[in-house]
Amino acid sequence: MRTYLNLAVILVLGLGLGLGACQKQVETPKPPTATAGLPPLPAGATATAPAASAPPAASGVQMTGTVIERIDAPPYSYLHLSLAGGGEDWAAVNQTQVKAGDKVTVTNVSRMDGFESKTLKRTFEKLVFGNLVGEGAAAPAPAPAAAAAPAPAAGVGSGHTTVAAAPDVHVERATGPGAASIAEVYANKAALKDKEVAFRGKVVKYNSGIMGKNWLHVQDGSGTESKGDHDIAVTTSDEAKVGDIVTVRGPVHLDRDLGAGYAYAVIVEDAKLQR
Repeated sequence: MRTYLNLAVILVLGLGLGLGACQKQVETPKPPTATAGLPPLPAGATATAPAASAPPAASGVQMTGTVIERIDAPPYSYLHLSLAGGGEDWAAVNQTQVKAGDKVTVTNVSRMDGFESKTLKRTFEKLVFGNLVGEGAAAPAPAPAAAAAPAPAAGVGSGHTTVAAAPDVHVERATGPGAASIAEVYANKAALKDKEVAFRGKVVKYNSGIMGKNWLHVQDGSGTESKGDHDIAVTTSDEAKVGDIVTVRGPVHLDRDLGAGYAYAVIVEDAKLQR
């Protein structure tokens, strides 16, 4: 009989402890949080939150509110919202024409508090990125994730996002109209602004299908990593792969800030590639 009683006590205590543990788990859930990272993000913005190189993934969560204020920083709009559930928040979406008083819903939100916009010269203490849906919505806005901007690689120099110098890159200089080395493009960037150039180089980084474009970094062995004039970012609809030797032809654009730390002193956009 004593054995049965002891067994019963053990079972009761074990059940109580198990239920207590389950109750504790239910009562104290910790929702996942996403911190900084980009999306292409709103023009002129840089992330100051930690882990800026690890963009937050879109959460699938949505928020609804009434527009208090809209600030445009093309191609994006910042919306100051009075939330349906109470409180206020800011949301960054593709540029829109919604106005104060409009009720909007933002989906696939990704939070990035403490986000600093250099263009607007302000820091948003509370901010989410997402897609505006319904009336007033533009094309879906990419959240600040891998689909929004090419992930930065090591090395940032001279105010532009760049990648470390690849070893043993020595590519013959392009010839013909607008031909230059990558270092020469940087050296003459003011004169080359919005003009077409051509240069040959090795693809050292490649990301496809970002904002409807392919993004690559090209190096030709000219320039130095310390000056940041050894590597140039390129966007194109043409395909390539890391290791390809390509001739790039396209217009030079200066001081392009895509947000979340993706700022380019020099970038060649909508280029054509030839192998």
